[in-house]
Amino acid sequence: MKPIITASELLSESVGPRPPVLLDVRWQLGGPPGLPEYEAGHIPGAVYVDLDTELAGPPGAGGRHPLPDVTAFGATMRRAGVSADTPVVVYDGGLGWGAARAWWLLRWTGHTDVRVLDGGLAAWTGELSKEIPRPEPGDFTPVPGSHGLLDADGAAALARTGLLLDARAAERYRGDVEPIDRVGGHIPGAVSAPTTENVDEAGRFLPAEALAARFSALGAADGTDVAVYCGSGVSGAHEVLALEIAGVPAALYAGSWSEWSADPTRPVAKGPDPR
Repeated sequence: MKPIITASELLSESVGPRPPVLLDVRWQLGGPPGLPEYEAGHIPGAVYVDLDTELAGPPGAGGRHPLPDVTAFGATMRRAGVSADTPVVVYDGGLGWGAARAWWLLRWTGHTDVRVLDGGLAAWTGELSKEIPRPEPGDFTPVPGSHGLLDADGAAALARTGLLLDARAAERYRGDVEPIDRVGGHIPGAVSAPTTENVDEAGRFLPAEALAARFSALGAADGTDVAVYCGSGVSGAHEVLALEIAGVPAALYAGSWSEWSADPTRPVAKGPDPR
């Protein structure tokens, strides 16, 4: 099953015999919160999920968006009506980062039927609703996977033995600017791969063939272990999604640069060269 769905496909499935559970994860780095936008109009039936408080734990040693407590995440998903056997479609305002974070968490914790609305709410041509749904609670119980997630040591090791992609903007990778974290630069050995280059002008993912060619050129050859990091594990999830579209399995270093750079004992590389 493709990890993304078009707006026309979603419209058709929504009136079909097995409509998906819809999650609205509108979010912007630094705010404002997405809830007021959701309340002003959302895809009918969609339940709002807050990225900062429900798809992440409190900021701290694990970075700006550490993984949420698994038990709390499960409660959030059940409140939204997610069950183990129900299809789920996640969307955001169009950037795709928030939706990808929810997609990755659901996949990592064992849900097998979750997709992201390609292009987000901006691609939706159907009606919007201000009605706040109260779905029947679901039965989804998250079971974190044994693969697909790296810690800082794992990311450092994979940068030496496989392909570690840095999904942030190129200027942050080089260390030219760093508007958020303690220091600029990148994990030694990581390859610059801005997530913005995975989508077109409308925010929709490039065709699978184009994405496969992009990642192949970056070093994602057959048999190579691939992982992604970003600033805090949000846009990195979007790149993991792009890699999946391209047919390349990839792990996520969820703590990402916000965790790595907070530890002064970890090495930092600067400039365009990975090392």
